[in-house]
Amino acid sequence: MRIAVGADHAGWPLKETLVNYLIDKGWDVEDFGTFGPESVDYPDYANKVALAVANGDAERGLLICGSGQGMCIVANKTQGVRASLAHDVVSARLARQHNDANVLTMGARFVAPELAEEILSVWLDTPYEGGRHARRLEKIEQIERRNL
Repeated sequence: MRIAVGADHAGWPLKETLVNYLIDKGWDVEDFGTFGPESVDYPDYANKVALAVANGDAERGLLICGSGQGMCIVANKTQGVRASLAHDVVSARLARQHNDANVLTMGARFVAPELAEEILSVWLDTPYEGGRHARRLEKIEQIERRNL
């Protein structure tokens, strides 16, 4: 599975940790940056990752900023992206099981590296349940098409 990754300057240190974690676990990673602590605008990186997921260049995306909120908002502007903010393992698991989230966002100011690795691992390993949730995802897709 290919994972597109991006972060702003606040998320950059945690992104580096998680990219190394993913590579060590054998995942195929495309890192869209940022690559240092210089101030950047999070929408630029969220958009790159969201487009990679929406276009099928990556199956999943990971975005990190200070709070995780900005990245989540931007990613969800892209049709076909279901981004979810997770600061704990339960929300990460439910985002996959119930919402088939294909982009995970985290806030580097709220999640320690060890917990971030656990959240990411659970999110990557949890399958979508389908069933009663499929009807709701179809409604989301209808809204996306209607609002183009």
